[in-house]
Amino acid sequence: MGFINGGFAETDAPKMAVVNPATGGTIGHVPMCWPQDMAHAIDAAEAAFASWGETLAAERELILIRMADALERHREELVDLLIDEAGSTVGKACFEVEFTASMLRSAAGEARRIFGHVIPSDAPDCLSFTLRRPLGVIGAIAPFNYPLLLGTKKVCMAIAAGNTVVMKPSEETSMIALKAAEIFQEAGLPPGVLNVVPGDGAILGGVLLADPRVKMISFTGSTRVGRFLAVECARVGKKITLEMGGKSPVIVLDDADLDYAVATAAFGIFIHQGQICMAGSRIIVDAAVYDAFLERFVAKVRQLKMGDPRQPDTVIGPLIRASQCDLIAGVVAGAVKDGARLMCGGGHEGNFFEPTVLADVTAQMSAFRDELFGPVASVIKARDADHALTLANDSCYGLSSAVLTRSLDRALHFARHLEAGVVHVNSSTIEDNPHAPFGGVKDSGMGREGGQWSMEEMTETKWVTIQQGRRAFPF
Repeated sequence: MGFINGGFAETDAPKMAVVNPATGGTIGHVPMCWPQDMAHAIDAAEAAFASWGETLAAERELILIRMADALERHREELVDLLIDEAGSTVGKACFEVEFTASMLRSAAGEARRIFGHVIPSDAPDCLSFTLRRPLGVIGAIAPFNYPLLLGTKKVCMAIAAGNTVVMKPSEETSMIALKAAEIFQEAGLPPGVLNVVPGDGAILGGVLLADPRVKMISFTGSTRVGRFLAVECARVGKKITLEMGGKSPVIVLDDADLDYAVATAAFGIFIHQGQICMAGSRIIVDAAVYDAFLERFVAKVRQLKMGDPRQPDTVIGPLIRASQCDLIAGVVAGAVKDGARLMCGGGHEGNFFEPTVLADVTAQMSAFRDELFGPVASVIKARDADHALTLANDSCYGLSSAVLTRSLDRALHFARHLEAGVVHVNSSTIEDNPHAPFGGVKDSGMGREGGQWSMEEMTETKWVTIQQGRRAFPF
């Protein structure tokens, strides 16, 4: 069953077992919905838009605040689901619920901030201005790694702008998406404003792409899938925003506080086992401090606890699927064969991959270039600051980045010249605010999510003129 038009809709679609990535046990079943189920969801969203698109901003604001309150009432249930279905550690799961509630409240504020502009007119006695109007039905495709946060991010900003939503969640984390929809309905979200349809991404995504009633696709996921969606949307003239992969650099310059740099870099790559698009997987260190940084970094990584994600001191939980471990192991072995040093980790069992540090990684290695979505830190030696910038930009990706330095001049230089949608000075690559513009360049995506930037993406501008009196025409 999917969540369609305000309730759980029955379907004869086959059900898929949902497996706990830490234990391998089955925790439930979700349907692999049919294309006709997705079509019914689009029907419901289109019907709901007729009224939802005309609601007052104050009404949308109030409902979003109630949605945040309802989410917090179900906090423990959602934390359990994030641990059991997504393999989150308890700390990451608690953060995800708290951030999602904050994001809903931020979206509530944005409902009142959809502004037009008055434009000077070239015609006499003419009032010229713009309005921003919701697009209509938005198709949202969400990933597995932060299913509650990233799924809700698309939903809350879309509905704050007056749109309705049909969401296709990740096959691995559909239970969380369905539970969130149920909670939001409990908070007073009208039927049809949010619909969740689990199932095969290629099949159901194709329905979203083909249906002209779906005015926009908002996608977070792999670069491979995102590129395909972009081509298909261009083919039918459908708007799309893409938040895709990353191979984010953490740059440690020779004047950085090394202990702080070690803590920053470790958090940036090992939070949620590195299964984050903005994970700081390339750690680029000035040669003058390379050995000292590496020694301290490896010592810290060896202390990170791997195991039961329900234990409060666990840092490294399971990857979402065991096959990912084999892929990562192959890249690690290839890097060592090509001259990198394996400083710690490298082993795996079941869905668990040890926190791993590769030293002396070069730009020719897959460990430098390819997104692994796992707990592997590639440490790269740079000759100096200029070389570090060159290495950082030597990537097809451009999502997040970080630079650690005590120099304001250097910080501003890197902020201007790093080819990334996000630059954090003296902080981690893992950073987001509900009201900040998040997105990447190059193969990391197009468009921005968050605050007013989501409002701009999810509305269209309409130019209006009002002529006072009669205008003179040449004939």
